[in-house]
Amino acid sequence: SGRTERASDPGPAGRPAAMYAGLQELGVANGEDLKETLTNCTEPLKAIEQFQTENGVLLPSLQSALPFLDLHGTPRLEFHQSVFDELREKLLERVSAIALEGKVEERYKKLEDLLEKSFSLVKMPSIQPVVMCVMKHLPKVPEKKLKLVMADKDLYKACAVEVKRQIWQDNQALFGDEVSPLLKQYILEKENILFSSDISVLHNFFSPSPKARRQGEVVQKLTQMIGKNVKLYDMVLQFLRTLFLRTRNVHYCTLRAELLMSLHDLEISEICTVDPCHKFTWCLDACIREKFVDNKRARELQGFLDGVKKGQEQVLGDLSMILCDPFAINTLALSTIRHLQDLVGQDTLPRESPDLLLLLRMLSLGQGAWDMIDSQVFKEPKMEAELITKFLPMLMSFVVDDHTFNVDQKLPSEEKGPIPYPSTIPEAFTKFLQENRIACEIGLYYILHITKQRNKNAFLRLLPALVETFSDLAFSDIFLHLLTGNLTLLGDEFAVEEFCTSLFDGFFLTACSRKENVHRHVLRLLLHLHHKVAPAKLESLQKALEPTKQSGEAVKELHNQLTEKLELRKPSPAEVTETPSMELPLPTVPTPASR
Repeated sequence: SGRTERASDPGPAGRPAAMYAGLQELGVANGEDLKETLTNCTEPLKAIEQFQTENGVLLPSLQSALPFLDLHGTPRLEFHQSVFDELREKLLERVSAIALEGKVEERYKKLEDLLEKSFSLVKMPSIQPVVMCVMKHLPKVPEKKLKLVMADKDLYKACAVEVKRQIWQDNQALFGDEVSPLLKQYILEKENILFSSDISVLHNFFSPSPKARRQGEVVQKLTQMIGKNVKLYDMVLQFLRTLFLRTRNVHYCTLRAELLMSLHDLEISEICTVDPCHKFTWCLDACIREKFVDNKRARELQGFLDGVKKGQEQVLGDLSMILCDPFAINTLALSTIRHLQDLVGQDTLPRESPDLLLLLRMLSLGQGAWDMIDSQVFKEPKMEAELITKFLPMLMSFVVDDHTFNVDQKLPSEEKGPIPYPSTIPEAFTKFLQENRIACEIGLYYILHITKQRNKNAFLRLLPALVETFSDLAFSDIFLHLLTGNLTLLGDEFAVEEFCTSLFDGFFLTACSRKENVHRHVLRLLLHLHHKVAPAKLESLQKALEPTKQSGEAVKELHNQLTEKLELRKPSPAEVTETPSMELPLPTVPTPASR
């Protein structure tokens, strides 16, 4: 409305009404009054002079000084503006000081009185900062004033986060509108890291420390929006639970843990003391930082799980969400693989290791998070005995196979030929990966482990088991992100036809057509390692990976990049034409002798 008024009446008296909104209510003359006076008077100059005297700065000593400014050509507007700005700064400082001095009741009474007097000017741009500052320092702004702010889009936008918190806590939908874009941004950032064009075994999705991750823009903004308000914190947790249930996206679990730890970093005890997961999350956070669960912390974590009292089982839903965070799963799975290797050296069975059983218990709780929150049945998932008595010993036997093979290689071969590496895998292993979620998770981490060790034999032996896994976990973004990073260590093997056939034809290409994310990860890998792949194989892969009509923009873009890189590798047309000319019969080439 302000813009229309300005356009239709460009004169000074026609400035937007907002410029002096609310002055009349306080009995202060404004531009409209001056306009009316000038319209109805016979001597305009006298009327202006009278208006200036009545509404100017009422300091007797000032009247004689003003003509001095006139001599210097300083407009009265400039003078009044500078006085106004100075006074406003002083008033803002005073408001902030009042908010800190004297008894609590008295200081807030002063601020409430000040708000009552000044609120009518809240739409006046020059006074608005003062009104907003008063509201910012009031722990409870009167309901009526909050409603007026909320109803006006510009006022709502201009008010401080301290005031918005008071609005949000009784308006979940409005708070949801503010939080929703941040949550979308967070998920997008995580996916961008997983599909990053940088493929490295040293810098991957899990490389940043928990503290560094918490400095991210979204976590910081949410932390600021929540402040010390338990009600808003609970609302955000409710949003995260709902979205996790709706999408099964585990990154919401990461955000749940990061948000709590961000409030922990700021020592916001008002929230940390009421979140029953706080100490558990704090302890787990330290394990994630070390990428290992040591014995001392294992005891602590076990204490929290065992300490869930009857009637408080609902806390298991929150604990399971904390454990479902991919960073927690990564730490628990890496620790499990390390424990299994230690057990091989100690000649001990998995069922005899309490630390290993605790890791499995936490993995099971984390992997069961979605089902628990969905069903609202809050009890720990039952662990299958065969996981401990059959599957883990089977993994340990693979470790033993590797040791045996390595020792055999070093023994002098007299009459016997070289002993081949075991190429078959027990059927039970494949079955476990298909039917048991925890077995599948541990199995995938074991495959990542052997790939990182550049153990090509073990990798090729177990690879066929990945084609069909529980809930297609072997084709999940996190696993493929880690696998592609680790495969860079086996770069030289990509020149071998057999290796490429097993990896691409036997694994990746089985899912490319039905899973766009797999298509993207394979193209990422080839963009990074194309120079290592045999040209004939590369050409057939390029054809096999051509985008279809259904393919998204990301796949098309990656395929274009790969095509461009391969074009650059081809010899230039000049080189191609020159090559045959070297093979022409000698007589046609002029030589000094034929002259």
